[in-house]
Amino acid sequence: MRASGILLPVTSLPSLYGIGCFSKEAYEFVDQLEKGGEKYWQILPLGPTGYGDSPYQSFSTYAGNPYFIDLETLVKEGLLTKEECDSVDFGSNPAYVDYEKIYLGRFGLLEKAFHRFVPDQEYETFVENNREWLEDYSLYMAIKNSLGGIAWSEWEAPLKTRQAEALEEKRQELKEQIAFICFQQYEFAKQWKKLKSYANEKDIQIIGDIPIYVAFDSADAWANPELFQFDENSTPLAVAGCPPDAFAATGQLWGNPLYRWDYHAQTGYVWWISRLRHCFTLYDVVRVDHFRGFDEYYAIPYGDKTAENGVWKKGPGIDLFHTVKKELGDANIIAEDLGYLTESVMKLVEDTGYPGMKVLQFAFDSREESNYLPHNYPHNCVVYTGTHDNNTVRGWLDDMCEEDNALAEDYMNNADTPKDERPWEFIRLALGSVADLAVIPLQDYLCLGTEARINLPSTLGNNWKWRLVPGQVTDEMLAKMCHLNKLFGRL
Repeated sequence: MRASGILLPVTSLPSLYGIGCFSKEAYEFVDQLEKGGEKYWQILPLGPTGYGDSPYQSFSTYAGNPYFIDLETLVKEGLLTKEECDSVDFGSNPAYVDYEKIYLGRFGLLEKAFHRFVPDQEYETFVENNREWLEDYSLYMAIKNSLGGIAWSEWEAPLKTRQAEALEEKRQELKEQIAFICFQQYEFAKQWKKLKSYANEKDIQIIGDIPIYVAFDSADAWANPELFQFDENSTPLAVAGCPPDAFAATGQLWGNPLYRWDYHAQTGYVWWISRLRHCFTLYDVVRVDHFRGFDEYYAIPYGDKTAENGVWKKGPGIDLFHTVKKELGDANIIAEDLGYLTESVMKLVEDTGYPGMKVLQFAFDSREESNYLPHNYPHNCVVYTGTHDNNTVRGWLDDMCEEDNALAEDYMNNADTPKDERPWEFIRLALGSVADLAVIPLQDYLCLGTEARINLPSTLGNNWKWRLVPGQVTDEMLAKMCHLNKLFGRL
């Protein structure tokens, strides 16, 4: 069935207190999706973030980001007052997130709410049902916060290596902090469940996003060292990244721990099944980032300053996804299969049956024929004008070289169209393609430039900040969106 959706991070929603969250504006956005004839809302990972604010480097693959807890809901529940929320400085520019001010202001308010919260049966049930990950995560965060935020690799040996006596001592010492972290996760889960249910009732599905790797400084790596390529002191033997290419002369050094795939196979991939099962409680569809890493992964010696000395090693391949099918059935997974692909990666995606991704911004390379041009698409794929890692279409058009721009104008017959209007023509190209699903970043419907870019890979400081401001999405724009969805059979 043909359908379309919008890519918009939760952080980018408008809201009263500095960052997009599960507030009334999120519900209003769902209403707008319905008016525009959209069937999917794609978001970025919902996990708690740290230095750099990247949702792809989270303290937990299971936990939710406390930034997304709606403070106005806590006011309605009597856990905060409006005056308390209004007294905090969350930043002065409604079009951008000020993460430093969010960090400094939000947790103090959540702590006030926690002290007024009276645990009930619903809360106790949540804690019990999520004990498998919540116990380790809450202890990890409590210890981390008590030590000034340093990574677990820098903790004293008894804590770093999880000696039972040391952990029990910390559970008693940090009892209140642990309870505060559990409260945050409860409020996150309760509010997200309500918002997702609202979307589903309007026939809108949520596409979530999970990184293939977990962060080194995470509860996952600390609590489960046997899952990763660590030595006896929990120090990585090798880390993840990408080899040198035309875009990065020394490659990309991500630093994530690598999986011990032989161990995962011996356990029947129990951790991966648990992780995906949890994801499908949060999302209707899951986009798995860096899918090629399941076929082969790039291993860089730990301690190297660049990715130049890495080597390719074999991943679990189709065996993992046979287990996923056996345990979870026909899981709604999108394979992020962008970039250079070997024959074996393409075969893996084909064998799973998962739709891959096509990005129009990768299509117009005047030097070679491209599989990203719409006349080359299969039905079983998801087409995007761009992703969170791309520029907006309007910004990309400004950056195109003459030859690529000439190819795009020839292909689309739009040389006379002003550049400010061309994003809509790329949207039409995506919606009119044979791809079963078309997902468009909201910034492209708004024809915004580079100022609205979500992320520039391998940079720090100006990413994940852009936000909608109230009134930017108009009824006229929604009517135009709906018309195109009807025209191209995506309603």
